[in-house]
Amino acid sequence: MAFDISKLQRYAFSASGLIFDPESGSIFTTNQMGLSILADLKAGLNLEQIKERLAAEYEVPAAAVLDRDVGDFVSQLLALDIVQEKE
Repeated sequence: MAFDISKLQRYAFSASGLIFDPESGSIFTTNQMGLSILADLKAGLNLEQIKERLAAEYEVPAAAVLDRDVGDFVSQLLALDIVQEKE
């Protein structure tokens, strides 16, 4: 799955997990893993690359848990229109 991250490119992130959209003024919060996913998406990594990097950085009990958590987070990003699926 590929994503259009043009909207994400304008977002600002803080180390504490605040995400700010300067165009709309919207503010979101996330945890460190969410920040990592956002930074990786912003850098152009695909979902498999992101999962590999997260598995190396964090203690993940099972690949299925990581798949579910990353999938849930990306679903939230799509629902909030922070990223869009490319066709």
